[in-house]
Amino acid sequence: MPTPLYDRLCILAHQPLTRLDMPGHHGHPAPGLEFWPAHLDVTEHPATGDLFDPEEGDPIQEAQDLWAKEVGMDACLFLTGGSTQGIHAALALTAGVGSEVLLDRGSHRSVFNALALLDLTPHYLPRPWLEEEGVTGPIQPQDVERALQEHPNVKTVCITSPTYYGVLSNLPAIAAVCHRHGAKLMVDGAHGAHLPFLGYTGYQSADVVVVSAHKTLSAPGQTALLLAQGYTGDDLRRVASLYGTSSPNYVMMAALDVVRDYLERDGRQAYTETAKLVENLRSTHPALRPVGVELDPTRLVLKCGDGYGAARTLMERGIYYEMADSGHVVLIFTCADGPQTVAALTAALEGVELGGSSPLPPPPPPPPQVMSPRQALFAPMEGVEWARAEGRVCACQLAPYPPGIPVVAPGEKVDKKHLAYLAQIGYNTGSIQVVQNHWPSKGEIL
Repeated sequence: MPTPLYDRLCILAHQPLTRLDMPGHHGHPAPGLEFWPAHLDVTEHPATGDLFDPEEGDPIQEAQDLWAKEVGMDACLFLTGGSTQGIHAALALTAGVGSEVLLDRGSHRSVFNALALLDLTPHYLPRPWLEEEGVTGPIQPQDVERALQEHPNVKTVCITSPTYYGVLSNLPAIAAVCHRHGAKLMVDGAHGAHLPFLGYTGYQSADVVVVSAHKTLSAPGQTALLLAQGYTGDDLRRVASLYGTSSPNYVMMAALDVVRDYLERDGRQAYTETAKLVENLRSTHPALRPVGVELDPTRLVLKCGDGYGAARTLMERGIYYEMADSGHVVLIFTCADGPQTVAALTAALEGVELGGSSPLPPPPPPPPQVMSPRQALFAPMEGVEWARAEGRVCACQLAPYPPGIPVVAPGEKVDKKHLAYLAQIGYNTGSIQVVQNHWPSKGEIL
């Protein structure tokens, strides 16, 4: 199978070249950094290609085209700034500046930062609360329909699928609703880069999708992909260059090239085997499995009466978990795992109390928004103790991380019930950033 970018770098690395360009190591790693593949770490010139200004025969463009073809999209752009770079670029592409967006309240904090950067006005989409499971469920198409009828000026609908807990929304049905109303569907699929290799086709119905290769594929940190239907590579490069470095790392981009090649060959079968292992674990351990809800087949979410306690025990026994809350422990299985991983986890779970209903309460409705996200994030701010935060305008995201979902977003008034909820779920930062010297009046509520 072709790996055009990686192949080009290997050819250059074995030629008798004297490198007098960037990076400064010139292909020779410093002592102690021998693990870094310095011979593949190059800069832009005609032989290596240019991410943001490709010419005919550019190996980066060839590698991106292979990705787009494999996942059934029109265009693909490599990202070396993670899904955060992709999310900012995707909203710039689909919503522009100063427009209204319909936003999944369960969005990552990078989406809320994009609201400020682009001066977007959000209208929030609710998610049903799955009481027995203690997590939010999928976005409902009928809720999108209702919201677009109420807000006809919305240009972009932005949702997260899958969620941190592996919950998938019905993207084809949601996309159909969006397109009937003349809106674009943008999907934060940061945790779903592997799904197309398991036969999932939902992303193909969206206009723009962002996925993090480093989260669920065998790729380095910060590697991600911007995928689109109905847009060209030039469209993607234009917006992504606003948020990404002009010196993208070639080792990271080459890794994206190689990991796609692996997934098209042995990796697809390896992921299929992983999905079978996770299905077996779900059937033998109390795990998140809501009725009628589609889940990422490789994400294992254990249900616990004391999620934090279970997580501590797993860590003490050599199992690094992805995240924990008071009712769950989230574990990410990938194609890098196999029966030995299952055996290690099973041994570590010996004696750990699992099961029972989740003690997590549903989050309260969003508090009143009294300033735009842009005004709040760029205003002078001050840190105040929790006891003095009530009634102030939040200048940050009060968002447990992971999963990075704001309970109070920038520009919203900090209410007593939201402080109580954050305390109840065990989130306490010691101080809260609020807009300096600003107390909202009723007339300010947007």
